[in-house]
Amino acid sequence: MSVRVGINGFGRIGRNFFRAARKLGADIDFVAANDLGDAKTMAHLLKYDSVLGPLDDEISAADSAIRVGDEELRLLNERDPAALPWKDLGADVVVESTGLFTKREQAQVHLNGGAQKVVISAPATDPDVTIVLGVNDGDYDEGAHHIISNASC
Repeated sequence: MSVRVGINGFGRIGRNFFRAARKLGADIDFVAANDLGDAKTMAHLLKYDSVLGPLDDEISAADSAIRVGDEELRLLNERDPAALPWKDLGADVVVESTGLFTKREQAQVHLNGGAQKVVISAPATDPDVTIVLGVNDGDYDEGAHHIISNASC
């Protein structure tokens, strides 16, 4: 069964996470990405990356979505993360990649909104655990760790 993931912040980190997951063929169903940019700009920035180069997939923009190959990514434009409809979208995990919401109480709003886990893509204040892949990823406890810091973007 796929993990259903929402992305809050579709800037460089959010877009690169999306690109990497697709490239690796990860079993992820992206339910939505939240960013203040419009769909046309987000599609362009996803397609053309100055470091990674252009994405091979065909990309197009609609009013509130980006089509990447045969997959549609719903776009939300919500400033307040507490208003994001993660429960309605069925998000299991939210990747918090705005760089703004790095405190525990800020990340908690995603759990309150229906997500089961939050991964903060930056150093965080008071997460359940900070995980550095290849260093301490064996310390992750699925039952106890719900707000996870990725240590650094």
